[in-house]
Amino acid sequence: MPKDNPTIVALIPARSGSKRVPHKNIRPLGGHPLMAYSISAAVNSGVFSEVLVSTDSEEYADIARHYGASVPFLRPNKYAESFSPDIEFVEHALDNLKDQSREYDAFSILRPTSPLRKAETIQRAWNEFLAQEGVDSLRAVELCHEHPCKMWVVRGERMMPLIPFGPAEQPWHSSQYPTLPEVYVQNASLEIAWSTVATAGHTIAGNVLMPFITRDDEGLDVNNEYDWMLVEKMVEVGEASLPPISQTPYPLDN
Repeated sequence: MPKDNPTIVALIPARSGSKRVPHKNIRPLGGHPLMAYSISAAVNSGVFSEVLVSTDSEEYADIARHYGASVPFLRPNKYAESFSPDIEFVEHALDNLKDQSREYDAFSILRPTSPLRKAETIQRAWNEFLAQEGVDSLRAVELCHEHPCKMWVVRGERMMPLIPFGPAEQPWHSSQYPTLPEVYVQNASLEIAWSTVATAGHTIAGNVLMPFITRDDEGLDVNNEYDWMLVEKMVEVGEASLPPISQTPYPLDN
């Protein structure tokens, strides 16, 4: 069982090789590089014993330190590829922290692509996680906007429902949305897990997961140019807000 007052480290993954939006993690948004908002929210939450950025880039490391994060080591290139699973950077970080006699009971993944996640979001998630017994991890989710019961698998000139449930006379794909079961989809806002889930189980989630239901703009992801335009517009018109940052903007060339 986890001890009383467990410690937790924030892990912010910021590799330099983004393809869809080049250098996405340090692209300016609202005057600061994208990852600055995740760092600021993590620091201001007061939840973490350490806020660590996992990156393969010295430039990214300098930017992260400017905004108050620690970067005690760089991520090897082999763990920073487009198809590198998350468990690789998590294990790399936890193993290296252990070598430096800095071990934590839990870790949280805070992806820079969720810049609208607030300090209060993190506090709420941590409190909900600690209130549950017997869970391995917590993951942010939100209600699906496009219901999977309305989705199809196409094979040549034929198709079949992805979820072939419901009575024959009223299959789910031909039912009204209010009659369908609530389905949630994960977003990139945050994940929390006990460290042993990664170090002993070699996974970031474990077997027993609990939901953390994000509110309003907390779960918005920035993964492509359209997302970027949408978030900028929402912030401009007041439909979304970025976490406050006390540091002066880092001087970026791009």
